[in-house]
Amino acid sequence: MLGRKRHILTDTLGLLLAVIVHPASVQDRGGAEDLLREARRSFPFIERLIADAGYQGPKMAAAVGRTGPWILEILRRCDRHRFVVLPKRWIVERTLAWTNRCRRLARDYERHARMAAAFVRLAMIRLMLRRLAINPS
Repeated sequence: MLGRKRHILTDTLGLLLAVIVHPASVQDRGGAEDLLREARRSFPFIERLIADAGYQGPKMAAAVGRTGPWILEILRRCDRHRFVVLPKRWIVERTLAWTNRCRRLARDYERHARMAAAFVRLAMIRLMLRRLAINPS
């Protein structure tokens, strides 16, 4: 059985903007172009992308150039030999942790990648609705 990889684009709060599900054999840079195309259609006003070191290189720069006038900022890990929190780097990992709380997304149950992406969207809709429904009284 082959695995799957979820490529997600979030805002600075960690809320989902776009999601693409690919086979696990697709590298991060290879799956990013489809994600950026989807994001450009839905959110043409986005100007800056922040990514980790897995998305650096000439292939990613070419994909960014083909999909729109983005400014790509690569966040690299700290060169020191101790743990340092880099706040923007943890946004996507936190969002993936939020979606993995849903039992359906904790394992790869779906046969089709489109269904897997739809369940990621549903999990984020559920999360956002719960946040809206909180009564601060």
